[in-house]
Amino acid sequence: MGHGHHHHHVDPESGDRRVIFAVLVNVLLTVAQVIGGLFSGSLSLIADALHNLSDAAALGIAFVARKIARRPANETMTFGYQRAEVVAALINYTTLIILSIFLAYEAVMRMFEPEPVAGWIIVIVAGIALVIDLATALLTYSMSKSSVNIRAAFLHNVADALGSVAVIIAGTLVILFNWTIVDPLMTLLIAGYIFWMAIAEVGDVVRILMLGSPPGIEPQAVVAAVQGVDGVTDIHHAHLWQINEHDNALDAHIVIAEGAWAEADGIKAAVKAMLHEKFEIGHSTLEIECANHACVETPVFGDGAHGGHDHAHAQGKHAGQAH
Repeated sequence: MGHGHHHHHVDPESGDRRVIFAVLVNVLLTVAQVIGGLFSGSLSLIADALHNLSDAAALGIAFVARKIARRPANETMTFGYQRAEVVAALINYTTLIILSIFLAYEAVMRMFEPEPVAGWIIVIVAGIALVIDLATALLTYSMSKSSVNIRAAFLHNVADALGSVAVIIAGTLVILFNWTIVDPLMTLLIAGYIFWMAIAEVGDVVRILMLGSPPGIEPQAVVAAVQGVDGVTDIHHAHLWQINEHDNALDAHIVIAEGAWAEADGIKAAVKAMLHEKFEIGHSTLEIECANHACVETPVFGDGAHGGHDHAHAQGKHAGQAH
């Protein structure tokens, strides 16, 4: 089954300015929330401040990764540097998971040793934070559609906006009913949401780094489509992966039908065109083999039990490499 992407491109320089502005705003907000949390005695406000600090760090990492990712390919990084954004996303999601566990621990400890909380300070500071969180999220929203890196930073901001709402609720309940227990409970709620959000997103990032097949492509459908091209009898040693979030690649051996070796280049070109049109696989490396002299005892995917490339061939001369 094929898939399609609708990429939303933002001018790189304009995007960089947005990210820098968002970093500065979140750093200032963190300072304000920490001060407000210390004066009010609110753990949930300090939790929100720590998450805001992680927002600033996430956006900072995203900014650096965007710069690195635009570097051209060279002899050291032959695929280019675009995976820098994927690595940045992994760092950001990992910090979110660690942060959520820390906040949950602090909230549980606060339940056993409750402290007085000043509700009005909580509500005022969290209200300001909510406005800033929403503004920051809007700054990165359009860029998040086309970048796993920016999406990780954007989700930091969304989670923080929801955290600010939870803190406002906690502060209101303290003002109205003096329910100080609500403060650590809301902290637990914030921590739980951050953890759930990060776990839900980190899998796709790990999949790219582990050279997993693209989630929108069924590998068996690719094999069947290649076998369906006129002149192809088989495909093996196939490797299907994502170079980055948007670019898919295939490396495989294809077996040319007996008597069709003279058309091998045309068949190879037809396979590459089909892969690009039907599955958006823009980078394919195909080794062509004659049916009478193809690799023997080979798996469809991968390189066999040992992962090597020492392929056994039937005797003959008709085997070649085509890119």
